Amino acid sequence: MRSLLRLEAVALQPDLALLLLRVWFGLSLCVLHGWGKIGRLSADPVQFADPFGLGMGPSLALAAAAEVVGALMVVIGLATRWAALGVIVTMATAFFFAHGGKLTGEGNGEMPFLFLGAFLAIFLAGPGRFSVDDKLK
Repeated sequence: MRSLLRLEAVALQPDLALLLLRVWFGLSLCVLHGWGKIGRLSADPVQFADPFGLGMGPSLALAAAAEVVGALMVVIGLATRWAALGVIVTMATAFFFAHGGKLTGEGNGEMPFLFLGAFLAIFLAGPGRFSVDDKLK
């Protein structure tokens, strides 16, 4: 009975789980959020949150870089923890500054909150065996 409750018939696959987590959230962030920011870089004038006083253009460029380049680096597992850290900072900034830390209601930060959790997990666990980082050891 205990083995049934623990699903012991299905072997644990932590490296495969990390690959799935990296690819799922990395591609989702890049395609669904990052690409759109790349297109907005050419807008005149750029309209984007500027929580650190860098200017709207530089703030947008940093967010776009994290959401496209950083996310794709996480997908392939290259400098994974550094790339995830860039995404973590971006998502924390989006959640707390752009969305006021709200999880419900109009203009909520549910998406950055979910991405923040996923990339924190990747940062803490590392990329796993199926990654460029592992091959470069």
